[in-house]
Amino acid sequence: MRIAIDTHTHTVASGHAYSTVYELAKGARKRRLKGFVLTDHGPALPGGTHPYHFSNMRILPERICGVRFYRGIEANILDLEGSLDLADDYLAQLHFVYAGLHEICFPSRSEADNTRALVAALSNPLVDAVSHPGNPVYPVDIRTVVLAAKEFGKAIEINNGSFRVRQGSLDPCGEFAKACAQTGTLVVCGSDAHYWSDVGRVDLALALLKEARVPRELLINASSASFEAFIKRRASEKKG
Repeated sequence: MRIAIDTHTHTVASGHAYSTVYELAKGARKRRLKGFVLTDHGPALPGGTHPYHFSNMRILPERICGVRFYRGIEANILDLEGSLDLADDYLAQLHFVYAGLHEICFPSRSEADNTRALVAALSNPLVDAVSHPGNPVYPVDIRTVVLAAKEFGKAIEINNGSFRVRQGSLDPCGEFAKACAQTGTLVVCGSDAHYWSDVGRVDLALALLKEARVPRELLINASSASFEAFIKRRASEKKG
């Protein structure tokens, strides 16, 4: 199993990443990917982007360096109600929306509160997936989060970057993968690249999916066709 689209990448616009859009595209081509999603952090993260950054992505071409470019965001969850740090009219212009918990925007609370925040974000019609929910800093009721993703037709991310920068992620990510396999919940693998050479680097995440016996048909970015089908369905649901 492999991915065709890297759904989680960052540029210098995120404030703590070190490559340009063009460099990310070159990295995607080098990995023989079909495309990548630019998911710079939302404006609540220090050094993050102004909201205009997300609306102005419409000026970028559909293909860069021969690979498909998708507009996205890793939005920050701000409270127990799952509020995000980008207004709906901006979110609606994007192809793929992650919502994630980051310490500086939402300090970890109890398992019940962390779970409530993730479930609330998943219920947002404009959110497509939750980013790195296996972060051990945020204990959650894994099955409750997975079942919420299944109910709303969203995806659970297995984040390859977590195994390097979020120590202790292996076990909770494994439990998320197993729960997705057991319940038939969609998953997505992202590199969380903050530097161009990491685009498409998801080997550890894919190995974890294999160990958990997650079938290929649940991985929304396993092929260009499956990812396009997902974002097409979601676009229709967002309009509805």
